[in-house]
Amino acid sequence: MATQLPTSKSDTESDIEQRNADVCNVVGSIEEIGSKWKLIVLNDLRDGEKRFNELKRSTGASSYTLSRVLDDLEDEALIENRKEFESPVASYYKMTEKGSALCPVFDVLDEWGEDWL
Repeated sequence: MATQLPTSKSDTESDIEQRNADVCNVVGSIEEIGSKWKLIVLNDLRDGEKRFNELKRSTGASSYTLSRVLDDLEDEALIENRKEFESPVASYYKMTEKGSALCPVFDVLDEWGEDWL
């Protein structure tokens, strides 16, 4: 049986878009949470709210890296920052509802890693 060639360039583009429609959400998700440090911080915050220095110790990130990652995660509404201005001044970070929705994904990735890495 012969394969029918597309009749126009738009037919080809349409077919490609249709085939890749399911991939778009995966790609978009990875772009939002896909850096090593973002994943490490999000995974660490699964245990609950933590202060900046607690996150620094538990993740091993430098102050600069951690600060940059926390700002990015906050901009993406995956975490929230609560500040206490009493002495000593402290910043606390915890996952938002959007961030917490990633917990089952971490569980599945952990299982996959145990099987394949």
